[in-house]
Amino acid sequence: MTRNVCITAAEGQTGFLIAELLLTDQDFKKKIDSLTCLVMDPSSAKAKELQSLGAVVVPHKPGREREVVNTLKKTGCDTICLIPPAHKDKFDIAVELTHAAKKAGVQNVLLISSVGCDYAEREKQPRLREFIDLESLVLASKGDPNSPLGHSPCVIRAGFYAENLLLYTEQVRNEGLLPLPVGENHKFAPVALGDISLVAAHVLTGKGKHGFDDKHRGQMMVLTGPMLCTGSELAASASKALGQTLEFENISEREAKRVLKAQSDLDESEKEYILEYYSLVREGKTNYISTTAFHDVTGQHPTEPDEFFRNYAGELRPKKKLRSH
Repeated sequence: MTRNVCITAAEGQTGFLIAELLLTDQDFKKKIDSLTCLVMDPSSAKAKELQSLGAVVVPHKPGREREVVNTLKKTGCDTICLIPPAHKDKFDIAVELTHAAKKAGVQNVLLISSVGCDYAEREKQPRLREFIDLESLVLASKGDPNSPLGHSPCVIRAGFYAENLLLYTEQVRNEGLLPLPVGENHKFAPVALGDISLVAAHVLTGKGKHGFDDKHRGQMMVLTGPMLCTGSELAASASKALGQTLEFENISEREAKRVLKAQSDLDESEKEYILEYYSLVREGKTNYISTTAFHDVTGQHPTEPDEFFRNYAGELRPKKKLRSH
């Protein structure tokens, strides 16, 4: 049984890590026959790196469904990992890809969705709520006997990436502060991006008589980190890993917006998503963990906050100040 995988938005953080894992981990590598990476910017460093690792990099030009259908047919893929791109038209592009995958006769689809989309309200958290519409669209094919795409869907609702906390490296280094607009007492469970890509790689390479492995097929996998943390608990965790005291500062949404604008080159849609997720935290709607799927699929334990901060300690540690004479 062949397995030809296509990953969309492969030059983004999530797509790149999943693709890199499939191309470099021997266990996963031997289970796929080819890997195509759809990218909007083929000249980007990540696209070039994926090419050097053995991926077929294909430009993705959204806007005309017929062309996207042809692109997918040419890749010969039977499996698509659908990642909504970091783009102002993220929703429209993901919808177009879903329709195109259906028309191109792709059999297996893994959608990377978002934790919290089911708690989000359309007026308050529109970027998060969009994921519910995408999930519905992908899963709607299940009842369509004429669509191969309906046979083998899987959805991963990815938690809030712990890597987003690295956007505050400047404050951590210079002021010993972790500034987040999450309120004093509400909790959330950030997840390491590596954990999301590991589960995705298992799903994309798993095989069963209907496409994906029956253990994964049709699953709604909700993946958060293994520990619920307030802002103060995250700061304590980072302090332990860095060997110095960090304090949590509960900042306003307005200030959070300013910080994101000043310190990141994220797409506007991503900034909106991050701020909306923080607003869910403040509403007390993220006070849960969901690690069962991770344990079940990988047989491992997800990354604890202490371990996450240890992994990034080099980036977060203050630059040593020279003693003045």
